[in-house]
Amino acid sequence: MKPYDFVVIGSGIAGLTFALKAAKHGSVAVITKRKGADSNTAWAQGGIACVTSDEDSFELHVADTLEAGAGLCDEAAVRTIVMEGPTRVSELVEIGLHFDDREIGGHREPDLGREGGHSKRRVLHVQDVTGLEIEKTLLRELERARQVELLEHHMAVDLITAGKLGFATEDRCLGVYILNERTGEVETIRTDRLVLATGGCGKVYLYTTNPDIATGDGVAMAWRAGAVIANMEFIQFHPTCLFHPLAKSFLISEAIRGEGGILRNDRGEDFMEQYHPQRSLAPRDIVARAIDAEMKRSGSKCVFLDITHRSPEFLKERFPHIYETCLRFGVDMAKQPIPVVPAAHYQCGGVKTDVNGATSLPGLYAIGEVASTGLHGANRLASNSLLEGLVMAHRACDASLREQPTSHAARAIALPEWESGDVQIVDELVVIYHNWDEIRRLMWDYVGIVRTEKRLQRASARLRNLQREIREFYWNFKVSVDLLELRNLATVAALIVDSALSRKESRGLHFTLDYPALSDERFRRDTLISRT
Repeated sequence: MKPYDFVVIGSGIAGLTFALKAAKHGSVAVITKRKGADSNTAWAQGGIACVTSDEDSFELHVADTLEAGAGLCDEAAVRTIVMEGPTRVSELVEIGLHFDDREIGGHREPDLGREGGHSKRRVLHVQDVTGLEIEKTLLRELERARQVELLEHHMAVDLITAGKLGFATEDRCLGVYILNERTGEVETIRTDRLVLATGGCGKVYLYTTNPDIATGDGVAMAWRAGAVIANMEFIQFHPTCLFHPLAKSFLISEAIRGEGGILRNDRGEDFMEQYHPQRSLAPRDIVARAIDAEMKRSGSKCVFLDITHRSPEFLKERFPHIYETCLRFGVDMAKQPIPVVPAAHYQCGGVKTDVNGATSLPGLYAIGEVASTGLHGANRLASNSLLEGLVMAHRACDASLREQPTSHAARAIALPEWESGDVQIVDELVVIYHNWDEIRRLMWDYVGIVRTEKRLQRASARLRNLQREIREFYWNFKVSVDLLELRNLATVAALIVDSALSRKESRGLHFTLDYPALSDERFRRDTLISRT
């Protein structure tokens, strides 16, 4: 058992930023279940929403965020994150990240993009691969950092808490069990400060823009440990994922609509003018529901994103990755509209935290997409996620350094080593894959963009049965990445459904045909769930 001053689970923008800052104050382990670069951050195309222009202001950015959040944002958290953004972004630039710029009046200025729900151009970007460049920059810096150990191919199994060990007088996080994927053994890691930065849960749905790693691990572990979970009914569906049988979950950035892209139906009509004054630049929840309605009305399998009025030269320079990928699948976006469909994209809820990333469980912090800070409310404003990851990593590091040291009683607790007992090696992976597919399909069919009570209740009943099957499998077989991810997916799916069933209204990303109206009197509040 090796102790660390800080343990970070996840290697995206939030986790790596925290690790770099914490390394100045003690030993740090960064746990990641794949390679270091395998994160949701690396897939982020759009950019970082941040006030940098004289034409923009903090008040406008705050107002846009609150408007998108449909009444559930924590305004104090929104203001904190928006106002601290420029300083944190400048730190990225200092370590080598170069955002796209352009020459204006004899000097260089940021080439700001605009996305849905934003009243001004404020999105800093690196072409259409912003997240990937951020990931590369942070990993390069991590290689130079002393006191940081990057443990790749290690997957967190469960948090270790004083309460679970029978010390109920002072429940707190004491460490974590980690599966070493190369040896197949589960190791025990002790720490007084554990940070969840595990990203989201997009793989709980059949169609998603997320990478395969996005299985809701952090939320599931935090829930099992007794931490409070908030607002899991609010799952953002990105309106535009490339529709092609061979294209696996390829996102078509909202920045294309920011540069004049128009959504058209199968008859070539600009249908968004019927749904919102901002048309194709409306907030994501509205655009996703409009596309869903349009497809159901016409029976078409997709809609189309048309940016053929922009020159090929502009498209190749501004969107090189998207342009080349579409071309590889037979779509020349300079000459023909891109076929697109909505796909699960971002969880706006998560582990409930304060504005410093602290959860309800002492010693446990959550930052990035896994956390519910109050920034997003019922619907995330485009490109606010990378901003949140940067700011919250900094604040969580500062807060963890101010935290009272673990008591002598907690430090005296001997952490038990993992015991596998008399278990078998999984010999029928088909059972795991079948359950995985069933969860993702039932979530897509019953808990999608538009919901009903009947569908949610069906999903709930089936998930309870699946969880029983998975629990039995878990206790009788040796743990593996596939089994752990399945267990976490089932847990997060149930949390989403339970949260959705408890909200008897339509707000932001949660839209139900049984309760289509907004109910501020009853439901202008967070949906909170905990195991206890």
